[in-house]
Amino acid sequence: MRYLSTRGDEPDLGFNDVLLAGLANDGGLYVPERWPTLVTPSTARTYVERAVEVMLPFVEPDLDEATLTRLCTEAYGTFRHPAVVPLIQIDHRLWIQELFHGPTLAFKDVALQLVGRMFDHVLAERGQRVTIVGATSGDTGSAAIDAVAGCENVDIVIFYPLGRTSDVQRRQMTTVDQPNAHAVAVEGTFDDCQDLVKAMFNDVEFRRRNNLSAVNSINWARVMAQIVYYVTAAEVFSEAVTFSVPTGNFGNVLAGWIAREMGAPINDFVIASNTNDILTRFINDGDMSTRGVVPTLSPSMDIQVSSNFERLLFEMNGRDGGMTAEQLMQFRARGSLELEPDQREQFITGHFRAAAFDDAATLAEIARVRDETGMLLDPHSATGTAAARELCGGDQSTSPVVALATAHPAKFPDAVERATGCSVGLPDHLANLFDLEERTQTVVNDLGAVEALVEQLVSR
Repeated sequence: MRYLSTRGDEPDLGFNDVLLAGLANDGGLYVPERWPTLVTPSTARTYVERAVEVMLPFVEPDLDEATLTRLCTEAYGTFRHPAVVPLIQIDHRLWIQELFHGPTLAFKDVALQLVGRMFDHVLAERGQRVTIVGATSGDTGSAAIDAVAGCENVDIVIFYPLGRTSDVQRRQMTTVDQPNAHAVAVEGTFDDCQDLVKAMFNDVEFRRRNNLSAVNSINWARVMAQIVYYVTAAEVFSEAVTFSVPTGNFGNVLAGWIAREMGAPINDFVIASNTNDILTRFINDGDMSTRGVVPTLSPSMDIQVSSNFERLLFEMNGRDGGMTAEQLMQFRARGSLELEPDQREQFITGHFRAAAFDDAATLAEIARVRDETGMLLDPHSATGTAAARELCGGDQSTSPVVALATAHPAKFPDAVERATGCSVGLPDHLANLFDLEERTQTVVNDLGAVEALVEQLVSR
């Protein structure tokens, strides 16, 4: 398998080079040259075995089957549920897929526990060291730090928006006592953090001097690993399924779209947003225009610029990298993006539906699910069940709907208690989180200051 940049101005690469590069030198995101077809019928009996079947075409020949099997076994051995991503039915046609049983209680663990091990394996083979820089709206940072903390061949610096994560999310990053792991607060929003990371990659001299790499969902390996749970969930049912996906950066739902392209039995996708509803406005009205980021109870979706939409846009443009680059340049300049009617008809209509919920509606949904099922949802997952109920509950179809539960409710205890009156404690492995000392710094939203800090941290 070879990989192309969505902006069309870079040579194609193999998987290992794409893994370590993260972002292409032309500013684009890497995508496979083709979508492979799923192995069916599968002989897999476990999540690990199906993961290997799904991902092997993307990584060969750089990683062989034995190596991928070992890395998957190690990665998913860290999850607290034997099914890794269990499905739980909560009404006659709605299921919850719990993606939060990994070490940091968020769906990002599904990809990053594997990606971290891939990094260490490839770097050890090559005798290289990299500096991972990443932006987080809350969950990616802790999952990435947990995945690579202590790795001999990696330094990691994660930037998060000051005051815009939950206390649990922040502490999961700032209490990790490893010399190669650093969490830095930026005086700005997640979009500011994301822009700084992209700017560091686009500073070619800085990028090469520090051997930068990325674990945000701009890294193809992140999206690749997330394809698997769509495949395994869809294959449980005897008919095609709809997925309801809480998403801000478009990476999670994009993985589902790819799973369907590969042959997974999926009808369509419901996108769930909070007040920062750019994706909902785009899906419903064609309005891809940025507005100010509003802090909400679901901070991981407090995003206006959805990086992974670029990969779908590349497909919409017939894989024309020049056209994609031009559209994204205009989007940055104008703060809005327009698609041709035939593009919407081919790629959006009938494929995606969307709904957005403010904090009050999110709290009401947490309370409703608790009252009707006894299940506690975090505020991100609650937007997913609310969207499923709003958009899939009124028709006469009995086809199954799977809502993705993207975080453990203990990551957002204040919102859960406010909605239900129930306190929710951290699992045993994180019980002492609030007793640990925090290690963090704050930096202004300035590229020069951020680059200077990165070099200071990784030179120690």
